[in-house]
Amino acid sequence: MSSVQAGTVEIRTADGTADAYLSHPGDGRPHPAVLLYMDAFGLRPQLRAMADRLAEAGYTVLVPNLFYRHGTAPVVELPEFIDHEGRPEIFEKVGPLIRSLTPDLAMRDAAAWLEWLAASPAVAAGPVAVTGYCMGARLSLLTAGTYPERVAAAAGFHGGRLATDTPDSPHRVADRITAEVYFGHADGDPSLPPEQIERLEKALTDAGVRHRCEVYPGARHGFTQADTSAYHKEGDERHWAALLDLLERTF
Repeated sequence: MSSVQAGTVEIRTADGTADAYLSHPGDGRPHPAVLLYMDAFGLRPQLRAMADRLAEAGYTVLVPNLFYRHGTAPVVELPEFIDHEGRPEIFEKVGPLIRSLTPDLAMRDAAAWLEWLAASPAVAAGPVAVTGYCMGARLSLLTAGTYPERVAAAAGFHGGRLATDTPDSPHRVADRITAEVYFGHADGDPSLPPEQIERLEKALTDAGVRHRCEVYPGARHGFTQADTSAYHKEGDERHWAALLDLLERTF
């Protein structure tokens, strides 16, 4: 696919109206849908470019602004290049937004994203795929378990806190997942220590979920995001290969 149509759409939710980025092949036909969950830095050119790449591969991609309750994107002003070590003020602004998006709120929103996709003429009939980055990886897992009849594949990359001791930890929905699942973990990620990786793997295995979880050597948390200092070219290329392979098997 070379021709892509893209732009901003508005989606009604239980709590208001959310802005989102929609990208799809420009051939006028419906295509399988991918719900792309943003990382903590939010909906910005980097994520739009990722959505366009998936659209070029033949998918209709929706990237909702998960922080819409606080304004339209960009909710937090960002530099063109995000230096994780040198921009602590960004994290001071982003942190409260992340904490305000509880699992209950996020899954209430997920119903709106999925319903919008189901009604869109750009989307082929049937279940969707979900992929997420950083905080979005948690939401990908939660969405697959909360709406199993709507999600055929779920992926997550450099996700944190995927299998904690808390009652609302994402790994606890594993027994409700019917999708195929893939996770690409960052190497030595402090937000996903080895015990959480093992706990997630065990939960998915015990639930009989078709899955693969891999640690990407040398890839830091955030390795897919080319507009940040965490970017890792080899890890990003591996992520694209794994994601596109999952989508091809699903659709």
